[in-house]
Amino acid sequence: MNNDETAPAGTVWPDAVPPKDDQAELARVEEVIAAGPFSATWESLAGYQVPNWFRDAKFGVFLHWGAYTVPAFGNEWYPRNMYLEGSPEFGHHRDTYGPHTDFGYKDFLPHFTAEHWDPQAWASLFKRSGAQFVVPVAEHHDGFAMYETERSRWNTTTIGPHRDIVGDLGKAVRDQWLVLGVSSHRAEHWFFLNGGTRFDSDVTDPEFADFYGPAQREELSPNDAYLIDWFLRTVELIDRYQPQVLWFDWWIEQPAFEPWLRKLAAYYYNVAAGWGRGVVIQYKWNAFAPGTAVLDLERGAMGSVHPDVWQNDTSVGRTSWSWIPDHQYKTLAELIAELVDVVAKNGVLLLNIGPKSDGTIAKEEQELLTGIGDWLRVNGQAIYGSRPWVIAAEGPTGQAEGSFIDSAERRFTSADIRFTVQERYGNRRLYATLLDWPADGIARIEALGTAAGRLEEAIGSVQLLGVDGDLEWTRTDDALIVRLPDHRPSTVGAVLRVTPEPADPQARIPFGHQL
Repeated sequence: MNNDETAPAGTVWPDAVPPKDDQAELARVEEVIAAGPFSATWESLAGYQVPNWFRDAKFGVFLHWGAYTVPAFGNEWYPRNMYLEGSPEFGHHRDTYGPHTDFGYKDFLPHFTAEHWDPQAWASLFKRSGAQFVVPVAEHHDGFAMYETERSRWNTTTIGPHRDIVGDLGKAVRDQWLVLGVSSHRAEHWFFLNGGTRFDSDVTDPEFADFYGPAQREELSPNDAYLIDWFLRTVELIDRYQPQVLWFDWWIEQPAFEPWLRKLAAYYYNVAAGWGRGVVIQYKWNAFAPGTAVLDLERGAMGSVHPDVWQNDTSVGRTSWSWIPDHQYKTLAELIAELVDVVAKNGVLLLNIGPKSDGTIAKEEQELLTGIGDWLRVNGQAIYGSRPWVIAAEGPTGQAEGSFIDSAERRFTSADIRFTVQERYGNRRLYATLLDWPADGIARIEALGTAAGRLEEAIGSVQLLGVDGDLEWTRTDDALIVRLPDHRPSTVGAVLRVTPEPADPQARIPFGHQL
């Protein structure tokens, strides 16, 4: 959008949606819950099991794409920050678009046209990246639904691109045999636009109250009307698109959501049983009881192997989840190290990109995705379907744990190694991923020295993924020492496959037919 543009002259806003019979819909949901197999209690939901497809997938793509990519300033919180007096976004908005009474966030919606969007090309790129599932943002905190909905006039089928973004992308993704998920950030809409109530702005215009939302104080718990609307919007997403991943942001941890989360999980797990598909709810902090869904760490890491499957959601950029022209991108080596570290600790990586408002994906972000895909084509055997080993890592470089730990670049050495294992047919293969190529061409793996006592079996062979033939190796008390070939099959690090001697000489070895 050019700086001198305003909302199109004579903009006709979408018609209000007719009232819904929420009580009838809630009664229908209760019938589904009553039919089982899950009921809306934490005790019942503790019987949930993470589906194998998700355990094996290891890598998915997240998409922050919405009307906030029209101003493309600051980050995806532009809709909130533009109404916070004193913020850079507030000043930028006033200087660029004029007073907030004349041009508010709603006025960006007609400019979000996605005129160059090709969902099939996107799905092909995601397949090329090696991702196994794709999670578009269905609705961010701004309240603009990226899907067809009967509960709001403010969605992409009625204004902007006039397309069902989630539906069209979902079809393209599934045509590539990938799994579709969706994310909901609707809970935070309760307070997200409240800055606009503190001065004269369009947020206080009654005509747009159904878009800007309650705009309440964050300290206030959402009321029953808002919770029911949030709940039924999420039910609609489930029913309309049958996503196999349902990702939530942090604010559902508010106590008022707790009974609704139990109902939602029971409903989702029960209808998914009818679909015959394994599904995953992803949550942050303590919103769900342990074992009832999958814990998600934002821009995070575990310090060691976690007993339950978990997820790290992070982004290709440090500065924003949505596209901005002055992104600070992570390096390919850093992203691959992040993937390998997460997987070694029993996790799954959900990596975000931010398309532009016209529907194109920045060249830098495409290159990072294809770079990961190139690496996985050579080394995916150490990632897909793998499980943690007795330890996740060794090496001198410290690894922070927790959320929001990726503000600075992390550089690893060839002594920084991550471990995974493949177990099939009663036998196994161990994978040691060096996060950098050793300058002297010698890999030293201390965890595999005989004195460490971590691999009791004798070693039968050591190979480098992407290179034919066995490597020269020596096992001492202190380490497994491997001479690497001159040829580097990957641009980042090296993955060694260690095959123990089978207990039964006739036993089948996992992946014995391939590198």
